[in-house]
Amino acid sequence: MKLISLILIAGMGVHACERNRQFHNQHTQFKREDVNATFPPILDANEQILVDSFDNTSISTWSYYFSVLFLICAHGRVVAGENKTMAEWTAEQWAKYGFKTRLDEYYVYLNYPVEQSLELTYLNGSTFKATFKEDVLDEDETTSYASSLFDYPNRVPAFHGYSFSGNASGEYVYVGRGRKEDFEQLKRLGVDLKGKIALARYGGPFRGIKVKNAQNNGMVGAIVFTDPVDDGNVTEAKGVLAYPKGPARNPTSIQRGSVQFLSEYAGDPTTLGYPSKEDSPRLTPTNLAHIPSLPLSWIEAQPILQALDGCGTDGESVGRENWIGAIPNVNYSTGPAPGVTLSMNNVMEDKITPIWNVIGIINGTNEDEVVIVGNHRDAWVVGGAADPHSGSAIVIELAKAFGSLLKTGWKPKRTIILASWDAEEYGLVGSTEWVEEYVPWLKERAIAYLNIDVGISGPIPDFSATPDLHKITTSVGKKIVWPTTENRTLYDVTSDYFGEQPYEVLGSGSDYTAFVHSGIASIDTGSTRGPDAPVYHYHSNFDSYHWMSTFADPGFKFHKAMGQFLTLYLYHMVNDDSVPLDPANYGLEMRVYFEDLQSDLKSINITLDITAIDDAISTFEESAQQFNNLRDMATSLNHSKVLTELNHKARDFSRGFLNEEGSAGRPFFKNLIFAPGTDTGYAPVIFPGVSEAVDAGDFALAAEFVKKTADAILAASDILRPGLVGRGLGGVPILE
Repeated sequence: MKLISLILIAGMGVHACERNRQFHNQHTQFKREDVNATFPPILDANEQILVDSFDNTSISTWSYYFSVLFLICAHGRVVAGENKTMAEWTAEQWAKYGFKTRLDEYYVYLNYPVEQSLELTYLNGSTFKATFKEDVLDEDETTSYASSLFDYPNRVPAFHGYSFSGNASGEYVYVGRGRKEDFEQLKRLGVDLKGKIALARYGGPFRGIKVKNAQNNGMVGAIVFTDPVDDGNVTEAKGVLAYPKGPARNPTSIQRGSVQFLSEYAGDPTTLGYPSKEDSPRLTPTNLAHIPSLPLSWIEAQPILQALDGCGTDGESVGRENWIGAIPNVNYSTGPAPGVTLSMNNVMEDKITPIWNVIGIINGTNEDEVVIVGNHRDAWVVGGAADPHSGSAIVIELAKAFGSLLKTGWKPKRTIILASWDAEEYGLVGSTEWVEEYVPWLKERAIAYLNIDVGISGPIPDFSATPDLHKITTSVGKKIVWPTTENRTLYDVTSDYFGEQPYEVLGSGSDYTAFVHSGIASIDTGSTRGPDAPVYHYHSNFDSYHWMSTFADPGFKFHKAMGQFLTLYLYHMVNDDSVPLDPANYGLEMRVYFEDLQSDLKSINITLDITAIDDAISTFEESAQQFNNLRDMATSLNHSKVLTELNHKARDFSRGFLNEEGSAGRPFFKNLIFAPGTDTGYAPVIFPGVSEAVDAGDFALAAEFVKKTADAILAASDILRPGLVGRGLGGVPILE
């Protein structure tokens, strides 16, 4: 049983460390007729200073430094925990523009590649050996630094972070995208999985979930390959030239990445729930695999898939959605092929090693109100022009813009914190350890967390956010001219592509995760490519400055517009008298979530009393309406004391959605409104405690989480409720 609509609708777009875009588009709070009638947008004096501070050439320079010059200058690659120099340089840049900076150090468990090999042995004894190498391109200088020699000190081999060190040999089975349903279908088809190696393609669930599902089905290893079926219309098969000659995928592109079981918990897997310091006690990780895994390009996966043709069930007959890919001359049969074997070896070096978060601060006048902007700095490859350095370049330019505004004498009402996280790629490690260290302080003071990861990977702006940030996302989006078409704002382009309510629900996959599950309003900002834009070589050596400047964002115009958006967003979060959070939208969104839950329970013929959630949402809606009425009055009267109290309620109410025990055996994921799905890793599930208990067939647990979820909504309602006890002179409201 699967609550299908609770795993929200998948689209083409990807960002924030390449997750499938999931968006909920049934509720349309913001109507198209609300779009600005005048063009270009009208900005006030401070907004104009911030917007005018952005310069394409400057951003291009930051991008080139992060993704090319840093290596040329012999500072080395920027895999997590390997480059303190880049952290120090980032801090220096922010300090130039008025930020007080420091490095926060943690000692975390990471592992690094030593040796990887994969050999296919045919029935006749002949072999094919994977090289795990990407092409060295004359046009792209980064690729020669990255791949020229195996022992080149800055080369990053093709590997999976947190993968198991070991070897495996035997027959193998193609398992589609590696979802639970894929494995269930294989077993229904009579495919013996035990003792076999899994061959899975990227897409759908997070790569770590694919490895976990293979392990849970008794398989002894996993190979995960990229498939051009996910590239839309931009493929060689459709006549498009491959990179570097054109925008299609280079066939040798390999997607590196972590295989931590991200849907169990994030951060250092040896220090669950507390910060990882040099002398911290260490736990035995429970969210890491016990079978080896390796990533592979589609060109080297081709012969391995071809060897299964005619064995087991052919792809068409398997009957699973998204089973068949687009690799030429492959029919995606399940296998196994009798007597055809894979031998894989993955040797990793385990370390407890320091990582460095860069923190920059501008203090505001209201010391108990803080807004954090974060972007990670580590990369799987030498370049990383999109992931993460499109975000890195934008954040430096944002710091420069606020430096310009500070020179006018302006001072923020709320404290600004910039964060450059380390070890995000392994499992959101730097940000999670920081939140775990400062969570009491954050719960007292944090207004919101603004995340930018893959700031630019394509021409379509793409956002996910907690519901209280939808309104400001729309209003700021209407202030930014987007450079793809004439007379269109960023919001126009986003809503044209994704619909009138274009904002995704937050699951996991980037550094906002620990903030969301600490009850802090969060947004993830970025862009995506769509089916006709240049292919984004995610976690590949081809995610380079040359690719970015030639295909993804020539002239860095998208970088500039996205940076202007994030900068104005931060400006209003720290400057507006009334903090621009919209708690009432939570009520509207939760109402739609509830209707989805109700519909899905009916569709699978399950009787579960969920009226407590319905009633709790109604109570929340009443509190939100009272809150709005009072805030409108306090704003019109310019009553600063009341506005301060209401700002604190807007800041704090979402802490009520937390359950300290987490959802259904996952103590890290405390938010009972949304969390990443146990079989997705990235994509969100709504009312996770309830829906996943139903999915598991545990209806007693589902009923328990109905009550917990309703209690959490009521707790948020109680925090939000203004507590008006009377009115003073002139009708000024008095709060408890």
